[in-house]
Amino acid sequence: MDFLLPPDDDPQRKAVREWLAEHSRPTPKELAEAGYVVPHWPKPWGLDAGPIEQLVIDEELARARVRRPDNPIGIGWAGPTIVLAGTDEQKDRYLWPLLSGEEVWCQLFSEPGAGSDLANLSTRAVQDGDEWVVNGQKIWTSGARRSKFGILVARTDPDVAKHKGISYFICPMDLPGIEIRPIKQMTADADFNEVFFTDVRLPGANLVGEVNRGWALAKVTLGNERVSLSGGGALWGMGPSASDLLAIVRSHGGYVDPVLRQRLAALHIHAEVLRLIRLRTLTARLKGEQPGPEASVRKILADEHGQEIMGLALDLLGPGGLVDAYRPADQAAATNTLEDPIWRYGFLFSAAARHRRAAGQVVAGGGGRRRG
Repeated sequence: MDFLLPPDDDPQRKAVREWLAEHSRPTPKELAEAGYVVPHWPKPWGLDAGPIEQLVIDEELARARVRRPDNPIGIGWAGPTIVLAGTDEQKDRYLWPLLSGEEVWCQLFSEPGAGSDLANLSTRAVQDGDEWVVNGQKIWTSGARRSKFGILVARTDPDVAKHKGISYFICPMDLPGIEIRPIKQMTADADFNEVFFTDVRLPGANLVGEVNRGWALAKVTLGNERVSLSGGGALWGMGPSASDLLAIVRSHGGYVDPVLRQRLAALHIHAEVLRLIRLRTLTARLKGEQPGPEASVRKILADEHGQEIMGLALDLLGPGGLVDAYRPADQAAATNTLEDPIWRYGFLFSAAARHRRAAGQVVAGGGGRRRG
């Protein structure tokens, strides 16, 4: 299922290279304004790019070692929902700072009492004049302490079927009444947070879409989440991949041990299966279609694959794998040695994905969930 990508002299590829020649070290804002952060989005934020053009742009940015802004929840999930259902004022206010990474976003979906059914949420938003008064609690909110805004789903009508009484809001994270408590992980980090709402007053202009119609938008967000998480990295789409680990093994001459060789072969096969599924979801998204069930399938398989990568890396590392891990400065960067602490950190981090899924963080009728 490989794409037959255009050759080096293709006009699409040459146009990207010419732009990169003029912007050898582009700022996040320049990347956003050029449409290279989300080429598949409609203009003016993207380029209305088709699948092949998008992959060409990805290749050329990677070749030039140019990275897109780091704002996964904003760019991958909040942004597409605002493009789909936001007002013109909301698009003008939020999309450009979101795409450039100037304003980081988080996701306020999961709740302690909702279990496997997100629509069973109990956080309430009650209309009071031109404002909504929010009370409740969210959990597993990644990056809440450094986020400017959050995408919030809350119950606005408790007297109708649970899927019909939910609304979707843009929530400034510095509003009075919001309390953020970090959740410590065994990696010694606190990526996740609990967020408490006590009489938080949201402006009416922060409602996205129609009142009580937020469940459909939540599913759009979750569908885009699964595509965003479908990168090859072992840490929820980021960090080193199976290819990185296999490249290290090849650079050291491989292994003679038949058991290790078989595990490495199996790792390659599993990575290829996930790559092909990813191409299906990516192609659908770039065509403007909503992600299908294969995105959820890939998410489930990717959780296990991440642990497979990191577990095998530590087995290859041997006693060095017992050394304390610490979080690297750049999770997304590839590594060329097993001595890099990303492998030890990743071994501890990767357990969180399967643990969260086993604990019931799956949306009934809505697809896979992972954080926030």
